[in-house]
Amino acid sequence: MSNDFIPAYPSIDDLRKKAIRRIPRFAFEYLDGGCNENINLHRNTADLREVQLLPHYLRDFNGASLKTELFGIEYDAPVGISPIGLQGLIWPNATEILAKAAMKHNIPFCLSTVATSDIETVGKITDGKAWFQLYHPTENDLTDDLLKRAHNAGVPVLVILCDVPTFGFRPNDIRNGLAMPPKMSIRNFIQIFGKPNWALRTLFNGQPEFANLTPYMPKGLDMQQLGKFMDQTFTGRLNAAKIERIRERWKGKIVLKGVANEADAAEAIRLGLDGIIVSNHGGRQLDAGEASIHPLQRIAKKYGDQIVVMQDSGLRTGPDIARSMASGAKFTWMGRSFMYGTAALGDKGGNHTIAMLKMQLQQVMEQLCCERVEDLPSHLISRE
Repeated sequence: MSNDFIPAYPSIDDLRKKAIRRIPRFAFEYLDGGCNENINLHRNTADLREVQLLPHYLRDFNGASLKTELFGIEYDAPVGISPIGLQGLIWPNATEILAKAAMKHNIPFCLSTVATSDIETVGKITDGKAWFQLYHPTENDLTDDLLKRAHNAGVPVLVILCDVPTFGFRPNDIRNGLAMPPKMSIRNFIQIFGKPNWALRTLFNGQPEFANLTPYMPKGLDMQQLGKFMDQTFTGRLNAAKIERIRERWKGKIVLKGVANEADAAEAIRLGLDGIIVSNHGGRQLDAGEASIHPLQRIAKKYGDQIVVMQDSGLRTGPDIARSMASGAKFTWMGRSFMYGTAALGDKGGNHTIAMLKMQLQQVMEQLCCERVEDLPSHLISRE
């Protein structure tokens, strides 16, 4: 058992419950919620858990290894930390905590454009191994500068996002004043006063901000002006021409995140991208969409030998990683699970969550008598 594992919190659900008690309600609902009625948020995990795996108890077994190669790099487990915006709102210094944990446990960390730490800081923490997810600026000069900064920080993989052509309709965020433009209310402050540990740490670390964008923002923006700046600066709608321009300028690997159908997967291959992440943004964009496990299975079957196919959205546990890998994913990504851990346990949360997920996945593979993660598809019970 890893020294990073804290036995008092042996499940993601334990961490989630602890997080509720540790952070203000508006911060927890920002992390925990989806969009509209949260239907696809719950469908993501429920449908994934319909996947069943077959053990082979009497075969020769020489132990299970979680090591996974991705884009020429060997990682210690087939899971990475997904990009999440405003991580510092959920727990102060969350971005740095998770980047350090990813580095220690040799798994990839992906930084969001709208994270609360900048590319340069995370690049130093991870020795230039962090991935970077680009939100799409309206101006090419800003795109080029962000790409230059990512290159200078050593970023090996650029992730471009296609599933935010418009902001999701999120009632909790609107109610809590976290929509654009943000607007703090008396109720927010009451919630803050009820969580003194979070409040003191936030006061010590400073108000969370979009650290990557600070060099481009006019000084002294109020909340209304910040909303206008974000609307004017970014457009989430992606097309082939924008991707081609980025492909010409970025010499490293490029992954398209947010793929939800076979046509977009085929287009990613045509455009010369290196990988795709099948995702529906954790159920935060389209409540009427399908769970991400379904397009993953179709895309992996049709295009898995032409491009690296990964999955994000709905995964919470080690068994979920196994289900996804058995369904055709070459790698998996999680966001909420790591943030529950950080909100619950602070500086220890990232290390604990990674150690727990490794232990859970190790147990599943040993139970299946599966020696390598790439052999998990042979344990899938097909329902076709």
